Amino acid sequence: MTGFLVTLASSDPLGHVLDHDLYWLTENLQITRHVLFLVLAAALCLIVFPMVAKRIAGGAPGGRFTGLFEVILIYIRDQMVEPFLGDDTRKFVPLIWTFFFFVLFCNLLGLVPGSATATSNISVTAGLALIAFVTYHAVGVKRNGLVKYLKDSLLVGPALLWPMMIPIEILSQIIRPCALAIRLFANMVGGHIMLAVILGFAGILSAESFFLGTTITVISLASCVLLMFLELLVAGIQAYIFAFLTTVFLSLAIHPEH
Repeated sequence: MTGFLVTLASSDPLGHVLDHDLYWLTENLQITRHVLFLVLAAALCLIVFPMVAKRIAGGAPGGRFTGLFEVILIYIRDQMVEPFLGDDTRKFVPLIWTFFFFVLFCNLLGLVPGSATATSNISVTAGLALIAFVTYHAVGVKRNGLVKYLKDSLLVGPALLWPMMIPIEILSQIIRPCALAIRLFANMVGGHIMLAVILGFAGILSAESFFLGTTITVISLASCVLLMFLELLVAGIQAYIFAFLTTVFLSLAIHPEH
């Protein structure tokens, strides 16, 4: 039993974070573990959304599964999106729902033993942030016109301060998608690295002392169980923050004068 615990604690603790090619899947496409679980998260969205929508539209009780998703969907619509977007809520809430659940599924899949966390890859989070960046700027230009949108977004404050404010506003537009990408990436990597460090103690100390290694292994595993509950919370919080900030940026793009 002790040998099993030591092996479990010290074997590939960074497996959820590090990416590598899955040559067993296809040699030509060179699909990586993160790409695979990115596709799985997208597939879950394509499976869950139509099923939940069909049950809700039918008006019949859908059970706990549908009820859970319905509560989350309504909360995001009424408490997150509507206060910022108002009459535009129905138009943009599907995008915010998609961001939230896609990021959430990526985060949760990364907690399954033997899986990988796609959102611990900066390329993935940067791609999501770029989609949000292009979307809210495109909406802002379409709604206000290019000239008015640039004027309201960049020419802030008295004309005397424009030489200083224009570079600041341009920098803020660059920082926004960077904040979306880096925040999600850093939080998902940080949790798994913490788990890896705690589990790594067991493998190192077990080589020095059997008794000490066994003791540390038990303590490490107990700590990791508690951290996994924290990681579940972080997975939901980071999905919420990504969707919330996208909503805020979208609101600022639609009403740049505010």
